[in-house]
Amino acid sequence: MDLNFASDRTNFTIRIDDFDPCVPPQWAFWKAGRMNSSNSEKASLPQRNEFWKLVFPWVLTALFLLFLPVIFASNSALTIMNQMAITIIFALAYNMLLGQGGMLSFGHAVYMGVGGFMCVHVMNYVEVNSAPLSLPFLPIFGGLFGLGLATLVGTFSTRSAGTVFAMISLGVGELIAACSLIIVAFFGGEEGVSADRTYMRPFFEIEFFTQIEVYYLTSVWLLISALLMYLFSRTPIGRMANAVRDNPERAEFLGYSARWVRYYSFCASGFFCGIAGALFAINFEILTEENLNLATSGSILLVTFLGGVGVFFGPIIGAVLFTLLQTVLGLYTELWQLYLGALFLATVMFFPQGFAGVLVSHAPAARNGRLGSLFIPYVKMAAPSAVCLWSVAGLAELLFHARHAALGEEEMVYFGINMLSTSVIPWTVFGGLAVISFGICRKVAPSVLEAWDKAITPRGMAQ
Repeated sequence: MDLNFASDRTNFTIRIDDFDPCVPPQWAFWKAGRMNSSNSEKASLPQRNEFWKLVFPWVLTALFLLFLPVIFASNSALTIMNQMAITIIFALAYNMLLGQGGMLSFGHAVYMGVGGFMCVHVMNYVEVNSAPLSLPFLPIFGGLFGLGLATLVGTFSTRSAGTVFAMISLGVGELIAACSLIIVAFFGGEEGVSADRTYMRPFFEIEFFTQIEVYYLTSVWLLISALLMYLFSRTPIGRMANAVRDNPERAEFLGYSARWVRYYSFCASGFFCGIAGALFAINFEILTEENLNLATSGSILLVTFLGGVGVFFGPIIGAVLFTLLQTVLGLYTELWQLYLGALFLATVMFFPQGFAGVLVSHAPAARNGRLGSLFIPYVKMAAPSAVCLWSVAGLAELLFHARHAALGEEEMVYFGINMLSTSVIPWTVFGGLAVISFGICRKVAPSVLEAWDKAITPRGMAQ
């Protein structure tokens, strides 16, 4: 039999069966109180650990963004990092629809574009009228403009998900993109609309003349936006968005309106897209029709899939990879879009959860303490794979140069190696290396799969 005792400070339970007849009863009560007090203290430790597990990644990210310009201090590097931060915010906002709500949008760039266009007009208004507005507050206006458009469009587009929502988003995106060439007063036509951020009121004597000042402004808004989107995913609406994505009928049965859950997620996504558009306007000081057309909407879809839609940090990985391929790789080859498309195709075929899904899939091996056992098999697979990709890319570069080179410009440079695109030797070398390395990959693959199965199998279970 159990006896429960409670007071204003503590409560505990004593089992009558555990009483020792040789021990006075008051000692039993004292022992029970001490045990429950120690258990409550121990229970608070996991809560503190969980708190630091949530806070530590954000603190580490803030420190990383703070000291990153120390390593990459050039203006070009700062511009790339700013573009990367804007793409991250845009991708995370898009993931609120696709990853959490299951809504595939083909025209989501319009919310970023409209927010950016409105911010450009706000900057021009401040310049003409000397309005008391500082640049760090401009993303709030961009977010509100994106929210306003999402509130209007969401009233009829979020009635259902799936194909209907995708087609409506495509129609809205194409409609606004077409209007950008017609409504010249707002969108500026083909030339777009430009502004000058330096005419904004200084913020604590910071006038944002230099690129480093713009970088830190963008980084602060990146942290704020990412944190707010993460907190939104932990709210009841964010959790119900996952439920509506997986089983809307069950969510309706539990008393939640699937339409309104989708609507709130859609509006929140539009708000953060507007913030991304405002940061784009601050960084580049010009917006054109390209910022809201179908190509931009398709690129953010590609970014989100590359990183992984099932994990919160997945779009961050995709945004970093896409920006590096677009900016850095684009400086060395004209075929960067071909490589990006091949990477996207390989991701969809072999890694449908994206790069983040690949990282998360290693969690069982880490829990089993066998993550290190995968290092040697991965190296054996990575070496011939790198040679195979390098050779195939060399063949593509040779073909492109041979087809598009002017008369008398047969010489090309590939990874610092001078070669003639019309010569048989480079074609033979690249083709031979591609075939040999591919054969080695096929031979090594079974051992890698065996090591993987062994790593994810819990200890003590039959192999």
